[in-house]
Amino acid sequence: IESLFEKTRSKGYGAATLEVLSIIAYEQPITRAQIDHLRGVSSDYSLRLLQDRGLIETRGTLDVLGSPRLFRTTEKFLRDFSLASLDELPAVER
Repeated sequence: IESLFEKTRSKGYGAATLEVLSIIAYEQPITRAQIDHLRGVSSDYSLRLLQDRGLIETRGTLDVLGSPRLFRTTEKFLRDFSLASLDELPAVER
């Protein structure tokens, strides 16, 4: 996955932001709390940056107390990373 996101480093995305983007790309739809749990730290700044750049969006809510928003990647994400669909993401070991 590092090679897929390598070109974004020159666009001002740090490691933490790329980590958040990777989590969303592979786990979507996903809540902020789920992202924070996977990372072990707050993802607020990275989420805000990725939304401002149009790479992620919120669409829908999880049907639990508080109705947390669900994050997904956008069509711009696919275009910027030269992907026709999310199925083209490199496989990752789990």
